[in-house]
Formats: sequence, C-alpha cells, structure tokens
Amino acid sequence: MERRIAQEENAISMLLGNYPQAVPRGRPLVEQPLPPEVPPGLPSSLIERRPDIREAEQTLVAANAEIGVAKAQFFPQIALTGSGGGSFGRSSAFSSLMGSQIGIWSYGAQVSQPIFTGGALRGNLRVAQSQHQQALIAYRQTIQRAFGDVSDALIGYQKFHQVRVRQEDTVKDLQESVRLSDMRYKGGTTTYLEVLDGQRSLFSAELTLAEARGIEYQSLVQLYRVLGGGWQQQP
Repeated sequence: MERRIAQEENAISMLLGNYPQAVPRGRPLVEQPLPPEVPPGLPSSLIERRPDIREAEQTLVAANAEIGVAKAQFFPQIALTGSGGGSFGRSSAFSSLMGSQIGIWSYGAQVSQPIFTGGALRGNLRVAQSQHQQALIAYRQTIQRAFGDVSDALIGYQKFHQVRVRQEDTVKDLQESVRLSDMRYKGGTTTYLEVLDGQRSLFSAELTLAEARGIEYQSLVQLYRVLGGGWQQQP
C-alpha cells in the first residue's frame, strides 16, 4: 500500500510539472478545500474550444474552399486587359478567347481549358459540394454530441454536489452527537460504549464524505473536459 501511494504521488508530481516527490499533507481528508462551485449562466460558446469542434470546423472551412477552387476551374487564368502602353483595352489573350469556339477556351498552347464540355469540371464541382455537405453534417453532429456531453456532465455534477452537501450535514450531526455523548459520559449518565458507537458512526460518515468529495471532483474534471477547458472565458 505504501509503495502504491508513493508511486501515485510521483505520478501526480510529474503531471504538475515537478520532479517525482511526495505530495505535502496538512489536512485530514474531510478538511480538504471544497470543490469550486460551477457558476450560473455558463455561455454555450464555451464549447467552441473543444478540439473535436475545432477540427470539424476546419474541415468544413477546407471543404468550402474546395468549392471555390472547383468553381475557379471554370475560368481561364488570363489577363483581361492589355499590360503595355497604358491601354485598358482587351488583352490579346482575351480577344483570342472571345473568338474561340463555344465550349473551348484556347489561346495558343498556354490557355486551353474545356468548360461546359465533357462534364469534368461540373463533376469536380459536384464532388466539392458533396464533400462540403458531408462536412456540414459532421460539424452539426459534433456540436450536438458536445451539447449532449455537457448536459450529462452538468447533471452528474449537480447530483454529486447534492450528495456531498447532504453528507456534510450528516457528519455535522454526528459530530454534535459524539460531543453530547462524551458530555453525558463525563457526567456519569451513560457508558463509554455509547461514545465509542458514536465515534464509529462518525468515522464511517467522514469516510463517506471524503468519497463523496472525490466523486464530485471527478465530475468537475469531466465538466472541464467536455467544455474544452473549464468555464473561464478567454480574454
């Protein structure tokens, strides 16, 4: 048991960016700081930081860009106006382009792009549009899944928080019961067995409280994870 405790302490220290070392102890389990309260009114924009949402968003952006690329392929890359002598008339490439056959854009060996023929460019555009639609659906599903994760985490935190608060009340009641039993024993009105029974019940309740706090902390960690990094807004 002691070896396992030492190993866990080393692991915790390294996770915190420190060298392997013992974790300082100063308080009993039931006196450890309470878990932080989750503030009301958390904005839904917090989930935008989640890695899966960012990935889906970038995939959607890339798919949208592919549509632009596919559309651009319908147009030949030439200068529309002349570049010499301050002329704003049509360039020679543009003039040749306008005089070419319908369906074939050609200008010497430099410009030759079939458009509205063969269906190749239309096919590329349809593929890009289909990929964009798929990326959009995946993005929506990722957001829906994120909201589901947050909902589950909030419900879990709320329930575990309530359990911890009730158990704290139980511990306080038993502490008072033990105090009164000890007073009665010292006054000669009861036996020490009653005091021992009260202390035993109190110890069991304190262990349960420590466990409840641990579970509540775990629910907070889960909430941090599904929110993509807690509830602190980035400046």
